[in-house]
Amino acid sequence: MQRQQALQIVRTYVKNEALVKHMLSVEAVMRAYAETLNEDVELWGLAGLLHDFDWEIHPTIEEHPLAGLPILAEAGVPETVLEAIAGHADHTGVPRESLLAKALFACDEVTGLITAVALVRPSRSLYDLKASSVRKKWKDKSFAAGADRDMIAQGAQEFGVELWQHVDFAIIAMRKVAKDLDLEGSLSPEDAVD
Repeated sequence: MQRQQALQIVRTYVKNEALVKHMLSVEAVMRAYAETLNEDVELWGLAGLLHDFDWEIHPTIEEHPLAGLPILAEAGVPETVLEAIAGHADHTGVPRESLLAKALFACDEVTGLITAVALVRPSRSLYDLKASSVRKKWKDKSFAAGADRDMIAQGAQEFGVELWQHVDFAIIAMRKVAKDLDLEGSLSPEDAVD
């Protein structure tokens, strides 16, 4: 399956632009990890882009994401991607055995927290965001309460990456699509910090 087909599936089933941006964020981080690890960039990108495509049609943990998998299978999504999507949340009971599945679990929640932190900064940008800023907000459980810190930490551990290096990696990966995420804010790519 080509990315354009996957994007068409997303646009068919998802009307909430914030959810689309979340999936684009996860896709960007997944692609960056695949490139770094010499994995299939397109395959990993598909997993990130499609992982929450059914949330609006199956908005309960009893249904999401398992009820959406037949739609993806019929559309020709590879089995390895379906398995990763099935295991991207603990409530499904589907084990994360592949590196792809572990990566998807690790990248999902962390992008939401990063987005939330970027949006409260004066610049409203990813370009000047560092992991240290995310770390400061980490302890405030009322901030971005929907971003499960335990799940983020568990994801990094399962994927075998140190948590704050993972956050930093995700920020840098998300900068590549900052415009699509409306997270350029008042800055430009030239303003990006290391």
